[in-house]
Amino acid sequence: MGLLDKVKAGAEQAASNAQKQAQTVAAKRELSQAYSDLGKTAYGLLDRGQISHGDLAAGADHIRELQARLSGESSSSSSSSSSSDAEADIVE
Repeated sequence: MGLLDKVKAGAEQAASNAQKQAQTVAAKRELSQAYSDLGKTAYGLLDRGQISHGDLAAGADHIRELQARLSGESSSSSSSSSSSDAEADIVE
């Protein structure tokens, strides 16, 4: 029985470690989503002129450049989605 008990304990330890690792991955994913949501909110406020900060200007300019590039691509393709739909996904 000693060997079987050791194997069982090892399996329980592995399961516990896997569960902790899964919880860590889920928390990291949730943190990433929270950062993304905050960034979208900050960009929307910045774009509407409700907040202003020099450290945000370069990032906002880069987002506008990417939006313009995507708008140019969607207007030249046969896609039926409008650029306002793309912006609605980005700016909340």
